[in-house]
Amino acid sequence: MRVVVIGAGIIGAACARELARAGCEVVLLDRGGAAAGTTSHGEGNILISDKEPGPELALAQLSRDLWPQVLAEPRTGSLPAGRAGHANTAGRAGHANAAGGAGHANAAGRAGSSDAAGRAGAAGRASRRSAAGAGGPGRRAPRAEAEVAEWEPKGGIVVATTAAGATALAAFAAAQRAAGVTAVELDDDAVRAAEPHLTREYTAAVHYPDDAQVQPAGAATLLLGDAVAAGAQLRTGCAVTGPVCTGGRLAAVRTEHGTVGGDAFVNATGPWAGAVSAALGAPIDVRPRRGEVLVTTPQPPTVFHKVYDADYVGAVASDEAAVQTSAVVESTRGGTVLLGSSRRRVGFADAMPVAVWSAIAAKALRLFPGLAGVPVMRAYGGFRPFVPDHLPVIGADGRLPGLWHATGHEGAGIGLSVGTGRILADLICGRTPPIDPVPFSPNRSAIGGLR
Repeated sequence: MRVVVIGAGIIGAACARELARAGCEVVLLDRGGAAAGTTSHGEGNILISDKEPGPELALAQLSRDLWPQVLAEPRTGSLPAGRAGHANTAGRAGHANAAGGAGHANAAGRAGSSDAAGRAGAAGRASRRSAAGAGGPGRRAPRAEAEVAEWEPKGGIVVATTAAGATALAAFAAAQRAAGVTAVELDDDAVRAAEPHLTREYTAAVHYPDDAQVQPAGAATLLLGDAVAAGAQLRTGCAVTGPVCTGGRLAAVRTEHGTVGGDAFVNATGPWAGAVSAALGAPIDVRPRRGEVLVTTPQPPTVFHKVYDADYVGAVASDEAAVQTSAVVESTRGGTVLLGSSRRRVGFADAMPVAVWSAIAAKALRLFPGLAGVPVMRAYGGFRPFVPDHLPVIGADGRLPGLWHATGHEGAGIGLSVGTGRILADLICGRTPPIDPVPFSPNRSAIGGLR
């Protein structure tokens, strides 16, 4: 079977990896460079803590189990002869976008590599020594392999700052525990040991040892390398412009460089998936949702886990188009501190209003007052793929045979990528996925599928 994957971000790379390893002939197309879009503008979150019991939590748990396995696999350290030049060029471009360069997109990406990605050093080690601890035995990938994607299972701490927030957090954590999540309520001594600089004006704190982090573009490049090593072809600078249908079935896609045929076509274009699906004749309701993060100058060890206010969960699940901000604070390997986050639906407008920065900073200071006066040296932002019912879109489109989707993960795509790739490949190859894929179907009415 020949499968064409459209979009070489981390979701497309994960899908291409699984499909190529399953024996499919895979062609991976991207209009730009690999991992150069939403992936390179992310923080690399692999979170369990913000998922309520249900399908997305099941996908997050599957992915959290898969990540150490993926990272621990032996690799040659180079791409196969005959493909290395093309794939490595794309891979380096994706990582370079995340590491630095020129222009607005790369300002976002610089934080992606040195800031959003680098949370693997002293802060993470201190986290593992803290009273809150970190993941249990068997949850870590071997260090040598984990370094490829800068894997850091440092855990997360969710904090409530009001009485109502404490009640809601306790109920949320209890429901998660019933679904198999490790969520440990911390007393004051444990909080002080885990996060000595955290405000004392909190009303509850819960530790999630299975929360983790990767460098997003690095992780995507790793998955892409696995796909290419298994035989996948990567074509960058190759935008899809329309469909070629035969007998009511999608048989090929038109691109800027000619027609590419296949037996199945996977729309893995993130926040652009709505436009791509419309261009192919089967639109789904996926829209961009803008977010920003502030980056401080390097600081002494200050934050040792991913720490966020409990209202972040509500912001993630909100349908509001207007700007919403929640306190999310974490340190990086280089000592910088990331302050987030925001959510607003403004199309693909990439302006970053100072008012949004101010709101982010104010909420971060509520959690870590000692950051007052610390210089912010830059800000970055990007677009998440938002869907109205807040569930990823994974599976076959019933309106157009041959078309499949893997998108709509909003801000969770890095963490959910490997589970998404496994589910999609199982469906395409006629295997039974490890979790129920029905809730993610593209044919649900909430996203404009079959009614």
